[in-house]
Amino acid sequence: MILDILNYLDSVLYYPILLIVMGLAGLYFTFRTRFVQIRRFATACKLIMEKPKDSEHVSSFQALMVSTASRVGTGNIIGVSTAICLGGPGAVFWMWIMCIIGAASAFIESTLAQIYKRKHEDGSSYGGPAYYIEQALRAPWASILFCIFLIATYAIGFNMLCAYNLQSTFSTYSFYHSTTTPIIVGAVLMIVVGYCILGGGKRIVKITEIVVPFMGILYVGVSLIVIFVHFTNIPAMFVTIFKNAFDFKSILGGVSGSCLVYGIKRGLYSNEAGVGSAPNASASASVTHPVKQGLVQTVSVYIDTMLLCTATALMCLASGVDISEEVSGAVYVQNALATVFGQAGPIFITVAMVLFAFTTLIGNLYYVNNALAYLNHKNMPSEKFMKIFHIICAVVIFFGTMISADAAWALADIFMAGMTLINLPCCALLGGKAVAALKDFEHQLKNGKDPEFHAKDIGFKDGELEFWK
Repeated sequence: MILDILNYLDSVLYYPILLIVMGLAGLYFTFRTRFVQIRRFATACKLIMEKPKDSEHVSSFQALMVSTASRVGTGNIIGVSTAICLGGPGAVFWMWIMCIIGAASAFIESTLAQIYKRKHEDGSSYGGPAYYIEQALRAPWASILFCIFLIATYAIGFNMLCAYNLQSTFSTYSFYHSTTTPIIVGAVLMIVVGYCILGGGKRIVKITEIVVPFMGILYVGVSLIVIFVHFTNIPAMFVTIFKNAFDFKSILGGVSGSCLVYGIKRGLYSNEAGVGSAPNASASASVTHPVKQGLVQTVSVYIDTMLLCTATALMCLASGVDISEEVSGAVYVQNALATVFGQAGPIFITVAMVLFAFTTLIGNLYYVNNALAYLNHKNMPSEKFMKIFHIICAVVIFFGTMISADAAWALADIFMAGMTLINLPCCALLGGKAVAALKDFEHQLKNGKDPEFHAKDIGFKDGELEFWK
């Protein structure tokens, strides 16, 4: 009965509610910024390597890696596989569409996080949706509700799903036992992640800065090998994607389970554009203008969906292996790799999933720490509280390996929907400030300057913004 309720809520939230909210918000931001996510892509790529004036502060690249660590994860493998197997190959097309328009939402939310960020005593910064909702909209109750959903999403929903997805990759091996294997995987994962998160936020930044690029490049490389080996299937693969994506008779016949909705759901789970998570990392970056980090965050969305999700989708579809509900998840991807690498294929996916899962779990709890600080009057809770909380988070990961697939996905989807339905309307109300900042940034660029932000240039009063005084 509980699972039926979760599945019902999951279905209603995404169709029609989030389908409309995300689509309209993404298109609204895209047109208001004049397709900034496409026009300024080259600029965004250049800004990634820009160094902060103080080497002790978080750089654009480090903030990008933290947000990418949370975005890049098991969703790039399991989420894509599930979308294709349950929704059809056309789900890939709708992932691409939501990525492009969602990148505009990512730009707005991250730029707002930079504009309204706060300052630590050492000069570093922090912030996120809770802060711009409270200050600009004078709605602290909405900020509190957003933080509650964020904690539920990242400490419970996403981390349980991530743990479940990781243990599911072992199901293809002969030693897998439905009772004992999840317990063993959960115990190991709990201990390793618990050890790392007890080390604090700076360790998170350092770990993700090294692991994320290596993990992504290796995975894409292997995917390309599979695609090239099956290159004769490539034309038919794209025909299948587009034909299924525009099969509106099939879509309208069962919208909630269609390629359209699965593409949106799994695309959102993977790239998190508009959810309100990445702005927590964006606010920590030391940049001379808020728009710089807003542009950098659009790159993170592209890395996740257009690169990694696409790599998984094209690798699986090009391989020609059977698509069915029975193989949805890790098995479908492992079968695809096995066509080229044999028994080494499933092993590689397991290793990749371990790396993806590790960075996802670490990145998720970085966001949770920010939410806890907000709820504790903008200060981190006591060291004793944080240790107890992190131990509880590690235990949640352990139990995540033992819940059902339907329950894991439904919980993650529902909590994430709560965040999105608070963040996106607030971004729409505040979007004018982000657009004004973009115009100021582009005006300075046109005049040959390295853009520097002055709050009064976009209508703020002196001292109105804590960080940009």
